[in-house]
Amino acid sequence: MKKEKIIIYQLLPRLFGNKTTNLVFDGSRNENGCGKFKNISNKALSEIKRLGVNYIWYTGIIEHAIVQGYPEHDIPNGNPLVIKGKAGSPYAIKDYYDVNPDLAENVANRLGEFQDLIDRTHQIGMKAIIDFVPNHLAREYKSDQKPKSIKDFGDDDDTSLAFSANNNYYYLPNQELQLPNELISKHSASTHREYPAKATGNNQFSAYPNKNDWYETVKLNYGIDYLNGNTHHFDPVPDTWLKMKDILLYWAKKGVDGFRCDMAEMVPAEFWNWVIGSVKNEFPELIFIAEVYNPKLYEIYIRKGKFDYLYDKVGLYDTLKSVIRNEQPAHNISNCWQSLNGLDRHMLRFLENHDEQRIASRFFAGKAEKAIPAMLVSTCLHKGPAMIYFGQEVGEAAVGESGFSGNDGRTTIFDYWNVPEHQKWMNSGLFNDELLSQSQIKLRKAYADILKLGQEPAIKNGAFYDVMWQNTDFHFFNSDRLYAFLRHNQEQRLLIICNFDSQIQFPHVKIPSHALEIMKIPRPISIMFEDKLTGYSTKIGSEELISQGLKLEIDAYGFFILEMQY
Repeated sequence: MKKEKIIIYQLLPRLFGNKTTNLVFDGSRNENGCGKFKNISNKALSEIKRLGVNYIWYTGIIEHAIVQGYPEHDIPNGNPLVIKGKAGSPYAIKDYYDVNPDLAENVANRLGEFQDLIDRTHQIGMKAIIDFVPNHLAREYKSDQKPKSIKDFGDDDDTSLAFSANNNYYYLPNQELQLPNELISKHSASTHREYPAKATGNNQFSAYPNKNDWYETVKLNYGIDYLNGNTHHFDPVPDTWLKMKDILLYWAKKGVDGFRCDMAEMVPAEFWNWVIGSVKNEFPELIFIAEVYNPKLYEIYIRKGKFDYLYDKVGLYDTLKSVIRNEQPAHNISNCWQSLNGLDRHMLRFLENHDEQRIASRFFAGKAEKAIPAMLVSTCLHKGPAMIYFGQEVGEAAVGESGFSGNDGRTTIFDYWNVPEHQKWMNSGLFNDELLSQSQIKLRKAYADILKLGQEPAIKNGAFYDVMWQNTDFHFFNSDRLYAFLRHNQEQRLLIICNFDSQIQFPHVKIPSHALEIMKIPRPISIMFEDKLTGYSTKIGSEELISQGLKLEIDAYGFFILEMQY
């Protein structure tokens, strides 16, 4: 039996600890500041844990390309032609064996400061996840921290071949890379020559990537010949596979507890099967989370790829976002679990992350409180992990442009910037509610209440039963704005009901006789319902519950977690 439900808190150290408030558009590191490993203090970690969190996903750890380097530490300046924003993308890796020097107070001791962060995380009773970016790397990739026994990517490539199973890259022989004109015009003082050109990270086998491509990255070769029928060349084991296994083991040995694997579906499932099996032979407790968006691939990457968890983005996230915005009825949530065919326990649920718009932004909901019932669904719908993104719990809205990132409701991952509402909580290192508004304090408490509910016995280990089939067409139940389900095991039986509406709802919630039978509740009998958070209680007979339903009054954007006793 699983000891704990995994609750993840994602944060970018570069932004998390940045206290600068007077920012310059497209500003440099010196102008706009940068958070450090040490800003994620014992106090910060303790307060994050108090939310109900047991894993932290540290985003942007492995060294990626940045414009302003540290020449005094043999880290040269990067070329802005092939870097998105001055701070660079965390997903354009420059050295798989190093950490982002921006995050260190003492650049020479950057790996030591990262190790201290991992140790602090463990000492406070949480585990650490970092990104593993296997599909592509920065155009200026060069590792200066790799073990001497390991050759760098491309060192032994035959660049005259478009494809070779022995090559780390895909080449475009006799062609020179031609970057988009918009970049060349913007950075006219810079030049970048790549000959022969390499394929771009988003599977663009052209020497002419456009501004919407991942032009700053190079696609890695896992033994698939994309230009000749996608033929597989996996025996003998490709060199890229071996290099990536060494990288995963390197970070596991530093105490990393899990990997969020970027764009995992762009890397063959055969590789994941091989590498996850190999790495878990040495570190069996490691968890692997796959960024996969194609539902047709879910079962492949779970069964064959051996991933522990997958993103539930195009299913639950997209549906909940539409329900919050009143674009879909709440009863459509049932379609999400039905379409997964039993894979629910493998799905990572979330409402925000570094790729998505902030709930409080005008592009999403415009008001953070609207997502409270959706967060409850994300956390309690099944046994899989739930995640929040730093600043979500205080209603960060990501207002305005920062530089490379526009005004699109997302917190930038490319610029030296801040997260204003999070800064109020951070409060110069005190990490308390002193500067938060009353609505922010209430919101943060709601998130803590919800995330802690994830450890209720019926939620972390129990079965799921959807009661919407009994209530969707029931006159006294507004299935457009309400969603209800059961979680149960031998220890506990819970009825969970969420109100996505801006108005108070007065539903009658019916529980079918079939559900009572499954939960081994005898009939006829009186059943007590008591809310886990407020202590509200009410009693109803089993036959009335089946035929007429439990009468409730649910506040706008409110919910009940009702434990059933008889």
